[in-house]
Amino acid sequence: MADTKKLSIAVVGAGMGGLAVAATLRRVGCDVQVYEQASRFGRIGAGIQMMPNSMKVLRGIGIEERLRQISFAPTSHLNRVGDTGEVTRELPMPESLYGAPYLCMHRADLHGALASVLPASIIHLGKKLIGLDQIGGRVTLAFADGARVTADAVIGADGVHSAVRDIIVGPDAPIHRGRIAYRAVFPASLMNGKDIGRSRTKWWGTDRHIVIYYTRKDRSEIYFVTSVPEPAEWVTAESWSAKGDVKELRAAYDGFHADVRAVLDACPDCHKWAILEREPLPRWSDGRVVLLGDACHPMTPYMAQGAATSIEDAAVLARCLEATGGDDIESAFRRYEAHRKPRTSVVQAISSANTWMKEGNTDTSWLYGYDAWTARLDQPAAHAIAA
Repeated sequence: MADTKKLSIAVVGAGMGGLAVAATLRRVGCDVQVYEQASRFGRIGAGIQMMPNSMKVLRGIGIEERLRQISFAPTSHLNRVGDTGEVTRELPMPESLYGAPYLCMHRADLHGALASVLPASIIHLGKKLIGLDQIGGRVTLAFADGARVTADAVIGADGVHSAVRDIIVGPDAPIHRGRIAYRAVFPASLMNGKDIGRSRTKWWGTDRHIVIYYTRKDRSEIYFVTSVPEPAEWVTAESWSAKGDVKELRAAYDGFHADVRAVLDACPDCHKWAILEREPLPRWSDGRVVLLGDACHPMTPYMAQGAATSIEDAAVLARCLEATGGDDIESAFRRYEAHRKPRTSVVQAISSANTWMKEGNTDTSWLYGYDAWTARLDQPAAHAIAA
């Protein structure tokens, strides 16, 4: 791939989207530095699903084989009625269907794989952004520790609490629809030999659900994530580290199928967080500053597309910059938004409604068949006709 004019780009945030865009930008010859406010990377206890659409990007980055060696490859998306276990829809997920595998893994394993293709020297920890200043075709970033750096452009990949978004678009209040999620990762050995099956299974109740799958190729680790109503407006700051009460969790799924209860009975502890949403933003960029991933299109976890769409963003943003030869950053950012926004807005809406694959007639080809490396940049990215 031909080198883009040697642009210096500062990426704010070293999550999945931040590391992915650092990797894709380096592929097109950019000089990238990543600034992360956390002082260290922790192993957050959570699983993550990488669908074929995001796996195509990870293939281009060069980490597909590493992930195949450690991740669980479900045979299908299986949807079942919460109490009876009746199958409402099963979507087989062979690699031949969408041109890439479908893998389930621990979030830390994906994060580690992305970090492995980047020089450690370009990732700067303990850098909390407090200001941005665009002057003379350059952007200066100011950090809480007093440090200041200057770059040709800035990418805000700093998640749902994006400081970059607040600076360029203005602060927005999250929407709390009265739902919370429990999640846990635990050793499969605690199941005493009971197998949860080779599929990723979503169990649907009338007002709640639970998704269960293995996170390791050897099926030694189980993950689940739920969504339940929480009448008492329990809200955290979208923290991933708040502890939940496993007894409350089990009670919330008391009427569910024995296979679900067996997983919850084996689970030693759990985390709990409020599911907060935000409306699609009016714009994603301001001059030489642009947003990516959760910073511009945060979504509920119900389609497993939060990190996946961030990773898609990373490929498209690098392609848009490369297409201009690095000479017109602002037009590249506008082209990126024009291509990506229709798709991510539809995913946000469908995910919020929590209807994805609940019944047997959902079209999945537009979502999983999309290839961010080859999609036409002068057209909106593939998306459903209506949410």
